[in-house]
Order: sequence, then C-alpha cells, then structure tokens
Amino acid sequence: MFRHPRQLRAADVQLYRLCDAAAGGLICLMVVFSPWAFGTTEIWSTWIMNAAAGLLAVPLLVKLFIRKIKNYPAPRWNVLIAADKIYLPRPAVRAATTALAWLTLALLLFCLVSAWNGAASYDKEKHFFTYHVHLDWLPHSFDSARSWFYFWTYLGLAVAFWSVRDWLLGRTAEEEKNLHRQNPSASSALPARLRRLLWLLALSGTALAVESIVQRAVGSSKLLFLVQPVVNPEGDTQFGPYAYRANAAQYFNLLWPLCLGAWWRLRRDQARKIYFLPAAAAVMAACPIISISRGGALVAAGLLVATAILFVGTEIIHFARFGATRRRWINLILTILVIVTAIGLGWQFGWEKLSPRMEQIGDGFSNREQMYVDARPMAKDYPLFGTGPGTFGTVFQLYRISNATYWPEQLHNDWLETLITFGWTGLLLALAALGCVAVAGFFAPRRFAVMAALALAGCLVHARFDFPFQIHSIVFLFLLIAAMLLALGAKARSRRGE
Repeated sequence: MFRHPRQLRAADVQLYRLCDAAAGGLICLMVVFSPWAFGTTEIWSTWIMNAAAGLLAVPLLVKLFIRKIKNYPAPRWNVLIAADKIYLPRPAVRAATTALAWLTLALLLFCLVSAWNGAASYDKEKHFFTYHVHLDWLPHSFDSARSWFYFWTYLGLAVAFWSVRDWLLGRTAEEEKNLHRQNPSASSALPARLRRLLWLLALSGTALAVESIVQRAVGSSKLLFLVQPVVNPEGDTQFGPYAYRANAAQYFNLLWPLCLGAWWRLRRDQARKIYFLPAAAAVMAACPIISISRGGALVAAGLLVATAILFVGTEIIHFARFGATRRRWINLILTILVIVTAIGLGWQFGWEKLSPRMEQIGDGFSNREQMYVDARPMAKDYPLFGTGPGTFGTVFQLYRISNATYWPEQLHNDWLETLITFGWTGLLLALAALGCVAVAGFFAPRRFAVMAALALAGCLVHARFDFPFQIHSIVFLFLLIAAMLLALGAKARSRRGE
C-alpha cells in the first residue's frame, strides 16, 4: 500500500523539530551579528544578513508545509487545548496578522516592480543617468540597481520578521509538559523562547554598551577598537560599532526599554538573576547621552520620563491598593536606581561634550530644515509611487539649486525620505502594517507591551530628524520587537488566563 503524500509521518515530526531548532539557532546568531558587524552598515554585512534570512526561509517553509498541508498539530501558543476546548487567538489579532501578511507581500511587490520597471540606471563613476522605457502607471525606480539591492534587503527582513514570529509561538518541551500537567505555578510570565531571546539581546547589548563607553572614555576613533572609518573619522562622531553616533543612540533607545519591560513582566518569577535586566537597561539608557547625539539624548530623556511616570506611578497605586510589602519596596527602589544610574553615567561620561552641542541645537535643526525644503519638490513631482526604494541619494542631485547645495546620502528625515522614495502608496502601506502590529500588541501582556511600544515610538519620533530606518541593524531590531508583540498578541488564553 502507498501512503497518501499528505499523510503525516513520524519523520515529518522529527523534521519539524529539527527545522524549529535550526531556525532558533540562526535567529540568535543574527541577533548577535547585526550590531557587532559595525551596525550592519556595510554592503558585505547586509548581504550576510540577507543570506542568513534566505537560510531562515527554508525551515519556515518546511514548518508551514508540515503544519498546514500535513496537518501536524505542533505545540504552539496560538493554539491552546485545555480539556475538551480549543482556544484560538482573538479574532482582532487573527485579522491583524492576516492583514499584515498581505501588507508585507504588497510592500515586497511594490519594491520588486519598482526595481524591475526601471525608469533609469545610474553610473556612479561617470555621474550619468541612462533612461529606459518603462510603465509610468506602475511603481518605477530612477536607480534600478539600488532598488534591486533594497528589494533583496527588504525581502530578507520580511523573512526574518515572520520567522521570528513563527519561532516565538512554538512551545518548548518543558512548557508542553507543564501545560498537560495543568501546573500554572511552573509557567513563566513570558514564553521560554521569548525569554531566551530577551536575555540574548540584554547580554549582547550590555557588552556593546560597555565597549562603547570605554571606547569613548579612552578617546579611540576606531570602531570597536578595530577599524578606522572613512566617513566621520573623528572620535566624537562615532560610538561603539557605529560611525554615526545618532545611529548608536537609536539602537540603544530601542533596546533598553525592552529590557526594562522584560524585567517589569518577569518580576513575579522572583528569580534573582532577573535583576541583571534593570542593571543592563541603566547602562544602555546612558549610552544615547554619552554618544553626545542630541536627538538620541532627547529621545532617551523622554523615554526615561515616561518610564518614571509608568513605573513609579504603578508602584504607588499598588502601595495604596495592596499595602507596602518588601517586594514592592525593592521594585520601587530598583526603578529609581535605573533612572538615577542612567542619568549619572550620562552626566559623568557625556554631558561635558553634549552640553555645548545642545546649546547649538537650533542651528542644527535649521540646517536640516533647509535640506527638507530642498527635497520636498521630489515628493511633489512623484507623489504616487516615489522615485524608487533607496534612490534618494542618487536623485537628489537633480534638485540641487547649485553646486554649493549640500548633497546628503540620507535626508535625516526618514518620514520625508520614505514619502520621496516610496510615494504615498508605499508610505500608507507601511503605516497600515504598523497599525496591524499595534492591534496585535494591544492584546499582549500589558507591562511588556507598553515598554516595547515606547521603544518603537521613540524610534519613530527620532526618524523625524534622522535616518534610523536606513540602517539595517536598527530596522532588524525594530522588526524583532514588532514580531515579539505580534507573537504575544496571538498567544491564545483560556478563561483562566492559561
């Protein structure tokens, strides 16, 4: 007798587990590699991340095939079986996840069509445009080579995002045993895989923060004490692995609220090792100030104020409702210590150089506003589809009033640059995708979700005056946090909250 090709076999289950383990290992490697490879700001490091994402696609597709086609009931958090009932994610989360999948495909299709339907190609050496016949009613690019590079990069990021979300929703063997034993006391406030990923981010981020602070303290102008950058060779314009200090500040401003949110959520576990998380957050929160990035310091200050209001306010409410216990006093003191330590480290290692820069902040913003004025005609000329992904640095030269006009590679305003390169079509698709993440994140564990949302919001605010979304490592971490919110929001819960 022949088995039906869709019939589930024991080998399929083993293959599924192998792919799941391989995906987890590769995700962890990418998490560490991304910031330490000089922020993934070079073409070689971006292609390595793209290749890693290509490898991630294989286990993702295999797992989807075994689950969907062969109907393998894999142990996953978005499907919870308790007694004779099956609990699924909330309809709003399922709808948001489905919509986000279609929006991801739409954005990738937009980039693909823009690159394929090239309106022009650009020769860097000759500074010469070669124009091509193209379909004007479809997305098109005025530098097709760069748009192809951005398409492959965005494809890799999309695969990584959905792979992380899929892996996070898997339950470990220990979690499965506790679930079958109906032992809620053995379960943690966060899934095991998410905790593992958060610990890896905290350890890597803390090591990176310490290295960056030491590098600044000794006055080294080499990135990670290894490489002298060609762009921004002065020591004060760099920080850690980043040749541009604002990018370093953006990375740390994404990471430290996440660590604090993890501690806030995991405090009920009463494990002493979780006290590393607020210590790590304090060191990383000081880095935007020490980097002497004006925008990074302002965003960090805003995040610290919001954190103080949320954490201290919550503890005071708990004091009023449940009384003052030793554990609540420890939590309140630790919260205050995190904020004080972050400010103290920033003051000690960065304020002396940051202070005169803050006094000139008006002049800095005036110079950037002039760039925006010079660039806005690009958005008006190509409002629907833009000039093509990644083409701002190429096309802006055509809008320079004279040779004296500053010609930036990035606009230092990602909102406007996205509008210029993607048009209203691409920008609205991206905003809709963010909205889907917000809907799913609304149903995630509240304490963790609030801090993760603050981190994402801080990056979006900073993007108004800089270019975090042109840096691969920052976009990767941004999507990593979004994948966490999407996975936590999709976690099915019984009426008992299991």
